[in-house]
Amino acid sequence: MFDIQKIRSDFPILSRTVYGKPLVYLDSGATAQKPLCVIEKVDELHRTLNANIHRGVHFLSEESTVLYEAARETVRQFIHAGSTAEIVFTAGATAGINLVAYSFGGRYIGEGDNVVVSEMEHHSNIVPWQLICQRKGAEIRVLRFDDDGRLCTEDLPGLLDERTRIVAVTQASNVLGTRPDLSYVITAAHAAGVPVLVDGCQGIVHGGVDVTALDCDFYAFSGHKLYGPTGVGVLYGKRKWLEEMPPFLGGGDMVGTVTFNGTTWAELPLKFEAGTANYIGAIGMAEAIRYVQRFDPEEIEKHGHMLLARVTEGLTRIPGVRIYGEMPDKCPIVSFTAAGTHPYDIGMILDKLGIAIRTGTHCAEPVMTHYGLTGMCRATFAIYNTPEEVDALVAGVERAVAMLR
Repeated sequence: MFDIQKIRSDFPILSRTVYGKPLVYLDSGATAQKPLCVIEKVDELHRTLNANIHRGVHFLSEESTVLYEAARETVRQFIHAGSTAEIVFTAGATAGINLVAYSFGGRYIGEGDNVVVSEMEHHSNIVPWQLICQRKGAEIRVLRFDDDGRLCTEDLPGLLDERTRIVAVTQASNVLGTRPDLSYVITAAHAAGVPVLVDGCQGIVHGGVDVTALDCDFYAFSGHKLYGPTGVGVLYGKRKWLEEMPPFLGGGDMVGTVTFNGTTWAELPLKFEAGTANYIGAIGMAEAIRYVQRFDPEEIEKHGHMLLARVTEGLTRIPGVRIYGEMPDKCPIVSFTAAGTHPYDIGMILDKLGIAIRTGTHCAEPVMTHYGLTGMCRATFAIYNTPEEVDALVAGVERAVAMLR
């Protein structure tokens, strides 16, 4: 049952106050709060199990290893991958995308080649591609979006040619909430023989993913946006690519044999997990996944759409407020500005009312440039947010706008 009050009781931080006001947390798109089961699991691991994985024959090490690899299987099932060999634990989505950019890009991108990136990407799906293209003498090509926040997927075939090496696109914009038609993007790219990397940071939370049905080549997401610990994430990659790609980092646990005459690599996915992994984070993320799986995905989507409709209706009643991203199937993400005010000022006033939102560029400056802005306010909603919190946000924005004007 999707009982919002029961859900809220699972998140201890939601009971605290800020400046004497009840906390209204509307910044889950940046990082989500953690349910008690995740907090307790991480605490339990530190108290009773802390031991390095894969390296030891003693009891704690073996038990830790079993739980770490069980977490990998939990992730595999959650995203419907074909094999745990295709599940690489990383420090987060940024680390995963950098891994692909440097490893895949280092092998397959050359001078005169090009990479296609959408205009609505988070910086973590832009900058790594810029860096590898600068190193290799390759070109970035941009798949634009329109003023309604619709990704212009019809332009993609015109950007693809025999020198295109990869397409990088978000599953859901962290600013606009837009969910692009990934099926079209992937089909068009594959028809040209081009693999596709999907940034799933927001999409994994809002709607989830079946990587096998989607047929993407790479998929990256972070644990902390999925109610899990910080500092851990996942890179899914099709086995054929991961087998051909060289390691990104070198060190312990990613090797077969090491001599001064040469080194061989460990089997997948350990080839890409150099050093001591964040095994406690990975196990904690698996606990967060199990928590999310308690609920009917359709009920989560229904709740998000209800909150989105309520906040959209409320904010549009305030004179001068503009919402960016108007696609009908968008995620419960609302970015907005108010004429005659600065986003930081609105954010600071809301903060004094106990309402936490995001202000600034949201690590998506090309989106700001598209609209001729230097920043926006952004409210992002999660399973623990309520209609009353939406109403508090709308009232707070109305009060802030009146004060600032």
